[in-house]
Amino acid sequence: QVQLVESGGGSVQAGGSLRLSCAASAYTGSIYYMGWFRQAPGKEREGVAAVYPGIRSTYYADSVKGRFTISQDNAKNTLYLQMDSLKPEDTAMYYCAANSRPAYGTWYRASAYNYWGQGTQVTVSS
Repeated sequence: QVQLVESGGGSVQAGGSLRLSCAASAYTGSIYYMGWFRQAPGKEREGVAAVYPGIRSTYYADSVKGRFTISQDNAKNTLYLQMDSLKPEDTAMYYCAANSRPAYGTWYRASAYNYWGQGTQVTVSS
């Protein structure tokens, strides 16, 4: 089992920045990729960014490309999402997710992950 705990959410004005953190519990198996998702009220959960440590690749949704940066600190078992130039449409609950199954799916689909955090709220005001 992997436990994921997000932090760093809050309220910010448009144009501001926030950094989300996701602390992962120690896990003896393999984590093939990790990602950030968000869900606004009345909308589906959408993939924001993902990182594949094994191949050192990162992926971003078009809506956040150039503004958000996903990174990992393996020594701290922590995943980050640096969010700059925030917009009101970025307002959502943000979730950290991890996948321990090899070659399981597409990074931006929620079904591709089998571990989830509880979420942290991000609110961007205009």
